[in-house]
Amino acid sequence: MASKRPLLTLTPPHYKPNISTLTATTWNTQLKDLSKQSQFTEALSLFRQMLRSSSTPNAFTFPFALKSCAALSLPINGQQLHCHVIKSGCNPEPFVLTSLITMYCKCRLIQYARKVFDETHVSLNLTVCYNAMISGYASNSMIYDAVFLFRKMIELGVEVNSVTALGLVPCCGSPEYFMLGWCLHGCCMKVGLVSDCSVTNCLLTMYVKCGSVEFGRRLFDEMDERGLITWNAMISGYAQNGLATDVLELYEKMELCRVVPDPVTLVGVLSSCAHLGAHSIGRKVEKRIHELGFGSNFYLDNALINMYARCGNLVKAHSIFDAMPMKTVVSWTGIIGGYGMHGKGEVAIELFDKMIASGIMPDKAAFVCVLSACSHAGLTCRGLDYFSAMERKYRIQPGPEHLSCMVDLLGRAGRLGEALDLIKSTKVKPDGAVWGALLGACKIHKNVELAELAFEHVIELEPTNIGYYVLLFNIYSDVKNLEGIIKVRVMMRERKLKKQPGYSYVEQNSRVHLFLAGDRRHPQTQEIYNKLEELENLVNELDGSRKSDRERSEELVVGVHSEKLAIVFGLLNTMPETEIVIIKNLRICENCHRFMKLVSKIVARQFVIRDATRFHHFTNGKCSCKDYW
Repeated sequence: MASKRPLLTLTPPHYKPNISTLTATTWNTQLKDLSKQSQFTEALSLFRQMLRSSSTPNAFTFPFALKSCAALSLPINGQQLHCHVIKSGCNPEPFVLTSLITMYCKCRLIQYARKVFDETHVSLNLTVCYNAMISGYASNSMIYDAVFLFRKMIELGVEVNSVTALGLVPCCGSPEYFMLGWCLHGCCMKVGLVSDCSVTNCLLTMYVKCGSVEFGRRLFDEMDERGLITWNAMISGYAQNGLATDVLELYEKMELCRVVPDPVTLVGVLSSCAHLGAHSIGRKVEKRIHELGFGSNFYLDNALINMYARCGNLVKAHSIFDAMPMKTVVSWTGIIGGYGMHGKGEVAIELFDKMIASGIMPDKAAFVCVLSACSHAGLTCRGLDYFSAMERKYRIQPGPEHLSCMVDLLGRAGRLGEALDLIKSTKVKPDGAVWGALLGACKIHKNVELAELAFEHVIELEPTNIGYYVLLFNIYSDVKNLEGIIKVRVMMRERKLKKQPGYSYVEQNSRVHLFLAGDRRHPQTQEIYNKLEELENLVNELDGSRKSDRERSEELVVGVHSEKLAIVFGLLNTMPETEIVIIKNLRICENCHRFMKLVSKIVARQFVIRDATRFHHFTNGKCSCKDYW
């Protein structure tokens, strides 16, 4: 009995069956099993054995062999198989045709795939062949060829199905192809494909990738049934477009609908918690991860490290990192970046060197983190060494993101001329962030001439970024250049640019308390302003300095800055010696920065403020940024 059983896929490679007793059906079954298990090399080896035997391949044999060639990117072997197909007379068979087209497309021989499609008249009426060719064009980024073939398919009356849409719609997942995707959505509606959940999910993903989140949400809301994939597509779409608040609202709705999240969902939610600094929600998500049995998920561990670091809890981030059984470059980059953004450059460097010593080579993202850490901590020499080693030692070509770190690093050290020379001499094309870093350095060192040069370049690249106009305005204000102030105001008015309103928030007993500039809506408003006045008086006595004319006029127009209100609220509602963490959407101003330093000394408390660029740790009258941010 045992001798008559088919050859199993788990048979050791050295075992030689009696191939003369195997029928074509038996060979095909084994080829199918190997192909399903992604054992493509073994499948091709088995096919060769079949050719050596007395069995003849048929229309059921070739698709599995061709799939193996495609998966292994073996175009020559694929062409040899094509010859066998022609010799055997199997070329008109639909499954063989689609396998040939797919194999050539995956081997990037798209012209041969089209030749197979055009020269076999049977294919011109077969939906499966059109689908294979359209998918091949799409995977080779030949979008318009895919669209033209789709139009031909409709003109000839060939049936369009969900596979057609699934091959074509993903091509439109970038803003420049939005209108094309929108038209394809119309076609799908016309032929009744939107009732297919997979097609609707694909359309939803296409819209959010194009940045048209509102179209994606409308489609989401119109769906009668929403599976986990649908929820994930919408949550990921919000997260990728920086709409973190919407992510958390949708996640809450998902839980209320009793849809059980998976790791993909939770990674998106954790990234949004990191973006918002939503510490309490992040802790709840971590608890949910363990409830669902995802505690050892590598991607979730990395997301948790990032979330806790960005929420100001470095101790927890490092404990998760230490507990990981396997650490990749992504894990190391997360913890290095965490220490870097908190101004703990020495620890970040130590971790970076430890990563290399463990045998893990840094990538571009790891270098961004370590260079940024050097910049935030003022470690100029170490930063220059790492930048030099990128190309020389690790064969990594620096990008604009690395260049902006270096400009910031040199700018901090007052080496503005060297920063400009680096921008001019490097092979890297500088982007807005590079010139913006130089502009920021010019503000610290009050270099108006170089600031004007940096501003000219940065507004060419990012003409609507209000932050750069405000930065130049403040530079002119610091040196009392009235003509420059008027010039910036006129530019902003002509371009209809308005300064983004500042806000800050602090978590207290798992509740978020949000403050805007000049806010008087909070139930404790009177207490907050009374305490603030008291602290302002103490600060003035201790410091002896007074607010500048610009700071006074700004407070009259927009009111007290939000971070001051948030920190006073924290002082009124937390126990002594408790660390207060504030999240702010804009860069902290000089007056507020000075206020935080002195208040930390007056009340003997530690404040942590995450602004738009980094973390500031205020303790005993000093800040971790060393007054450079």
